Amino acid sequence: MDTAVVTGASSGIGAATARRLAAAGYRVVLAARRAERLRDLAEEVGGLAVPVDLTDPRSVRRLADQVDAASVLVNNAGGAIGLESVAEARVADWAAMYEVNVLGAVRVTQTLLPVLRRAAHATIVFVTSTAAQVVYEGGGGYCAAKHAEHALAATLRLELNGEPIRVVEVAPGMVHTEEFSLNRFRGDRTMAEAVYAGVDEPLTADDVAACVAWAVTAPPHVNLDLLTVRPLAQAAQHKVHRRG
Repeated sequence: MDTAVVTGASSGIGAATARRLAAAGYRVVLAARRAERLRDLAEEVGGLAVPVDLTDPRSVRRLADQVDAASVLVNNAGGAIGLESVAEARVADWAAMYEVNVLGAVRVTQTLLPVLRRAAHATIVFVTSTAAQVVYEGGGGYCAAKHAEHALAATLRLELNGEPIRVVEVAPGMVHTEEFSLNRFRGDRTMAEAVYAGVDEPLTADDVAACVAWAVTAPPHVNLDLLTVRPLAQAAQHKVHRRG
């Protein structure tokens, strides 16, 4: 049975991706900070829960020590903090976003690459965002981090050319998960829910997970370099249809 490692697997897109890949026949290694949530999901999907802090190289090393073989890595861990303008932004928030979205993905990829190279065919997925393609007011820090993650994926694809390792980027637009906007607005549920107010059917975590699973289970010679996925109501980053 092939093994897939999914970061940020305790909730949202990561948890949905773990379920999708388990259903596709993978043994899933679930990596995230919240141990209790991981254990519950691991029991549900028959996987392995490994609590990990992607900002700590030693913690990432301990994750790798528990992965003897793997053919899939899904770099999903990330998130946004704040919606302040550049003039008013907290530099510490920008540093935290870069640390998890970019450097966390680098640490995991570097550490697991030797394991992935032992597989006959392997796939590395980066779950980025449409914020990796288009900027918007208040999104400077998050957009910068996701642009950097896009550059990381594109560079890695060039560097692995000639090896049987695919590098896939899945870039979701508006996804209504239980935590993304809530974390961005530092727990303010009213502001978080306002993001999705009047929008017919924003994407769900499972919609994005289905895209990840589709890319992973495509024939090994097929590489989906970049898959941008938005809800029908979102024509562009700045163009969202809202009822009323």
